[in-house]
Amino acid sequence: MDQVMAQDTLNAFSGEMRLAWEPLSAKLVATCAQQLEELMRADPAEPWLAALLAERPASRELYCDPANGFMLLAHNENEGLYRPPHDHGRAWVVYGVHSGALEISTYAKVSGPNGEPRLVLRDRSVLTAGQARPYLPGDIHDTRCLTRSALLFRFTERDLRHEDQVERKLTRFVERDGHWTVPQA
Repeated sequence: MDQVMAQDTLNAFSGEMRLAWEPLSAKLVATCAQQLEELMRADPAEPWLAALLAERPASRELYCDPANGFMLLAHNENEGLYRPPHDHGRAWVVYGVHSGALEISTYAKVSGPNGEPRLVLRDRSVLTAGQARPYLPGDIHDTRCLTRSALLFRFTERDLRHEDQVERKLTRFVERDGHWTVPQA
């Protein structure tokens, strides 16, 4: 992104999040969701958004804060793309739908009859254009793209690639015998 460019919605979002940044609180999560909803109302002619809409990359980092580590990513998804139940480890995230629709189910982890962990469906909802929803540390959810295509924004309080690949803090659940459960070690 050209740093000489006049203030745009993406720059405003990152600036507001830097100003609001503090340890996890209800206020911070609400501010992030509100700022993400404002970002989704950006003029499609803004260069960063025009590029996303034209190129439709599977994933693109839009911003990474050098001081606080939070990140904003964009994801273009196609109808039926399913991401099985997972958590984000120690991190919290806010998903926002710019265009299209995303079904998100949430789960609770319980003990099965033999003491093995399994997931129980808690809730299923649909996020549509302009809506944002937070998921806190430990929240378990899946996602499914419901429309021909969807442009999603995902705000993460830290780099989840590091959380996942280096620290192994994320859990991706697997289906076994008709139930979602933890992967076998």
